[in-house]
Amino acid sequence: MEIKANEISSLIKEQIKKYHHKMELLDTGKVISVGDGVAMIHGLENAMLSELVLFNNGIYGMVLSLEEDSVGVVIFGDDSQIKEDDIVKRTNKIVEIPVGDNFLGRVINPLGQPIDGLGPIESNKTRPIERIAPGVITRKSVDTPLQTGLKAIDSMIPIGRGQRELIIGDRQTGKTAIAIDTIINQKDQNIKCVYVAIGQKASTVAQVVEKLRVHGALAYTVVVVATASEMAPIQYIAPYAGVTLAEEWMEKGEDVLVVYDDLSKHAVAYRTLSLLLRRSPGREAYPGDVFYLHSRLLERSARMDDQYGGGSITALPIIETQAGDISAYIPTNVISITDGQIFLQSDLFASGQRPAVDTGLSVSRVGSAAQIKAIKQVSSNLKIELANYRELQAFAQFGSDLDKATKDVLNHGAKVYELLKQKQYASMNVFDQVIQLFTAKHKLIDDISINKIQDYEESLLTYMHSKQKKLMKDLEKNKAISPELEKELLEVIKEFTKNYLA
Repeated sequence: MEIKANEISSLIKEQIKKYHHKMELLDTGKVISVGDGVAMIHGLENAMLSELVLFNNGIYGMVLSLEEDSVGVVIFGDDSQIKEDDIVKRTNKIVEIPVGDNFLGRVINPLGQPIDGLGPIESNKTRPIERIAPGVITRKSVDTPLQTGLKAIDSMIPIGRGQRELIIGDRQTGKTAIAIDTIINQKDQNIKCVYVAIGQKASTVAQVVEKLRVHGALAYTVVVVATASEMAPIQYIAPYAGVTLAEEWMEKGEDVLVVYDDLSKHAVAYRTLSLLLRRSPGREAYPGDVFYLHSRLLERSARMDDQYGGGSITALPIIETQAGDISAYIPTNVISITDGQIFLQSDLFASGQRPAVDTGLSVSRVGSAAQIKAIKQVSSNLKIELANYRELQAFAQFGSDLDKATKDVLNHGAKVYELLKQKQYASMNVFDQVIQLFTAKHKLIDDISINKIQDYEESLLTYMHSKQKKLMKDLEKNKAISPELEKELLEVIKEFTKNYLA
């Protein structure tokens, strides 16, 4: 049987056409469907998870789902400009953002673009937003305090550099206030800060930025914003963008504080994307990998060993509970990933206790390893005293004739709670905290009437800084209270208390 030349050439041409089509399918694709910030693409067979892809009208997207016959892409932009049969191309790059010192003092979106109207930000380096966390060998144990400036936290629930401490509570209980106070307290501490706002109202974020600016904290802070009006994909990448900026400084040996406000809304954004990508819903309609979503984010916070630079990232994730239910799905997930939690209670907040820290449910798993010796010495019994007070308070409601010992515990506990009250944006130096907590430890506040406690403590600090400079210098130099110093302090403060009462 004779094979004609023109038949051979047509067969070869057909094969070449198919090969070209195959090549196109590997690196380009066509939109099958689009809506709600998600596009399904036919093709893109070589695409990687979290890869950046480009639609033919200049809009970017990110690959979030790899299926047998299609690829799910979440869109960073207006999906109404994308239509069926549009061409999509691979960029061969995992989603990355620019990083560097030029971002300090600026407000940016999660793609690293400025949104504060102060012009473009110059950067000659980018980093992928997804990255494997540092391994155990490269880490170092947490032993250096990160002072929040809040008596209730620094004394009983200390935070160390490299720790992950969850701030949890119902809405409007002062969660963001604690985070912002902590950022403000890092002034002159050589710590850079990143504040990530996820799903907040733009007006709320503007107020936070203004407060940071007024207190001089914006100079060492980057604000990453994905407001409630943004599409779910932008909210989803926001915390990863924040920690990526922080990692650049950590690797240079610097200390960084990152606040994620808040991860409940982040989980909701991820749930939205997962349901749109037709992933099977699990408990509370969240996808099965929602734990991995937050664990791979928070594990990137660490204290690095000196031979790996010695830098650190301290994370303060915020979680909002419904009616104080800390056993819900997302709260329990994040509690199990973090190294402790600061639980804020609505009842305490409503009764005027600010910050409304529930000392019973709050814990720091790093504990006193992240405290200077002086504050350890004055606050060692504080939690037990407050627990005794809360317990007796419940019984005292029913009994009228109480013995002296019970009355003393109730009186002392009430005074300590009053002492722990603190106004917002009124951060305190750790040595000032030591002096105030010293008066609680030695029960010197028990004779002061409860409505005078705040005034008494302020007067005492003024007196110590003006008349007892040597004692304060000794305390700051040694960072501990020696038996001699304790004796001197006791005499001085007893004398002051006597004069104050007179």
